Amino acid sequence: MIKDVMDTAKHKMNKTKDVLRSDLMAIRAGRANPQLLDRITVDYYGTPTPLTQMANISAPEPRLLQISLWDSKMLSTVEKAILKSDLGLTPSNDGKVIRLMLPELTEERRKELTKVVRKNAEEAKVAIRAIRRDAMEQFKKMKKDAEITEDDQKKAEEDVQKLTDAAIKDVDKICADKEKEILDVR
Repeated sequence: MIKDVMDTAKHKMNKTKDVLRSDLMAIRAGRANPQLLDRITVDYYGTPTPLTQMANISAPEPRLLQISLWDSKMLSTVEKAILKSDLGLTPSNDGKVIRLMLPELTEERRKELTKVVRKNAEEAKVAIRAIRRDAMEQFKKMKKDAEITEDDQKKAEEDVQKLTDAAIKDVDKICADKEKEILDVR
């Protein structure tokens, strides 16, 4: 029983770290990355569809993203979706492909992005602490229901705390790596 609770907590903490990594992937650090467009959805004949499922996205130059749509009738719809997004990019098209020129990041914008990274990291830490709290409550309930001894409960709580500390340390490392990437001026 304790093992099940621990496994569940560990799985949820790893999932939280994965979500943080994917959220941080969308924050650009100066060079074009096709993953920047992963969160954009387009109204494709009445169905919200991820842009990545309706186009080939490439980065032919360090600061340029090129979107080759499989259905060229969707050019204007995709452009509108990009303009509506929080990326702050202006698309241009030549009738066949959409190009997104990524501007050079200013020092001020880099600092804003690091704040966003820290905010995301803090949200991940809060989620990890909530997972720990849920596990602790389950251990208390098991003790109350006489399913485990008090010693087992203390040991399980120590183990889940170690798991939490390790997960938070990982989040801090992920955050620090992304901040370094953002502040790195080439």
